[in-house]
Amino acid sequence: MNRLTTCFDKLRAQKRTALIPFITAGDPTPNLTVPLMHALVDAGADVIELGIPFSDPMADGPVIQRASERALAAGTSLRDVLNMVKTFREQNQTTPVVLMGYLNPIEIMGYKNFVKTAKTVKVDGVLTVDLPPEEASEFCKLLHSRAIAPIFLLAPTTTPERIKRICEQSDGYLYYVSLKGVTGSAKLNVTSVAEKVAEIRKYTKLPIGVGFGIKDAETAAQIAQISDAVIVGSAIVQLIETEPQEKLLETIPAFLRELRHAITTNNV
Repeated sequence: MNRLTTCFDKLRAQKRTALIPFITAGDPTPNLTVPLMHALVDAGADVIELGIPFSDPMADGPVIQRASERALAAGTSLRDVLNMVKTFREQNQTTPVVLMGYLNPIEIMGYKNFVKTAKTVKVDGVLTVDLPPEEASEFCKLLHSRAIAPIFLLAPTTTPERIKRICEQSDGYLYYVSLKGVTGSAKLNVTSVAEKVAEIRKYTKLPIGVGFGIKDAETAAQIAQISDAVIVGSAIVQLIETEPQEKLLETIPAFLRELRHAITTNNV
């Protein structure tokens, strides 16, 4: 059974909402990524989204764009990202890891080679931002054949017909983009998010995670009441950018613990 399914089944039985932090692999330096992944788990992460750095991350705002630039400047490649997961698995065999990125690096590596290697290093899910579900059937088949979950984005503007199509191709969980805009956008309307999440639930039994615009414990707690997972990226990556590097293994877990406490308190 895929780790994502096991994780969400356990959380559902405990009536808990998942906390899913995102970091860009190789940011600020490649040698810090794996220690940071372990620190995130220790601070309460249920799943880790690990970003594959890319030169043109079109869905991401300036904060994560700069994270990709730093990671690429440090020489981080897709193979490096996969090796980071392999190293992480030497100590952690249970926390699901989802790779999130864009199609170009995967195409260069080759779909079959990528999926085979991802399975070998024990990746649990892949979210490819710029691969529309209408063109994803062959890639999804490869992922499913290796028990890796294909994960797709849903947006406020996604039509019911497209929601249905995406739900049919997805596994692991669905990622609902709570805002019209890029990562790190400012204004989050929780009522609108709740309405859209309720609409999506008509088409699937998969867990629904909500991301984009979740910047603090208060917002995380609000989103936890209406979703199965709270996904936090830009707020963490902002800390990576602004905090002293030698302090990151303290400041980022501390921030995540605040979110975990707020979510857990609202799950009670």
